[in-house]
Amino acid sequence: MADSYLHAPTQVRTTTPLVQCLTNAVVMQFTANALLAIGASPAMVDTPAESFDFAGVADGVLINAGTPSAEQYAGMNRAVDGANAAGTPWVLDPVGVGGLAERSAFLRDSVDKQPAAIRGNASEIVALAGLGAGGRGVDATDEVADALEAAQLLARRTGGVVAVTGPEDLIVSEGRVSWLRSGDPMLQLVIGTGCSLGAVVGAC
Repeated sequence: MADSYLHAPTQVRTTTPLVQCLTNAVVMQFTANALLAIGASPAMVDTPAESFDFAGVADGVLINAGTPSAEQYAGMNRAVDGANAAGTPWVLDPVGVGGLAERSAFLRDSVDKQPAAIRGNASEIVALAGLGAGGRGVDATDEVADALEAAQLLARRTGGVVAVTGPEDLIVSEGRVSWLRSGDPMLQLVIGTGCSLGAVVGAC
């Protein structure tokens, strides 16, 4: 398994995975450029009329409810349905979960649709698991280590991987806990770094 993590960047560059990004308006261009930089191919296809079909041809799908509208909620639901129908892995980025009722309900319902991976900050992961109220807007107020129980719970529920990002990163799957100590404080000062990471996870 460790070898697969080491080879993931090479695999992305050699296969150029097509990643369908249903993401927030603030970070679309940044996210597209991040995917291009690692060798993936971005596609911002998020309308209800197209997102189901496109999820069937994509190699990965990102669901990020950072700036949702009624149409985008519908598009994201259709993309998840299309991804599940086609066996396309999809990533849930639960931006701001816990603070707003409609967003939180959508994101918590999405967990039951079996994302292959979830990526969020500590407060988002804790709130998504129903063990806390969320952070301050999109900013975490919990430490990464405090999200371990929540990440393990979500990994069991989905059968997927849960990544908790912060000064150090926590990666959890059933029976496995890994720590990465490679964070940088500057990442908190650039809009879109976390959202783009969700797309990179989708590519991998």
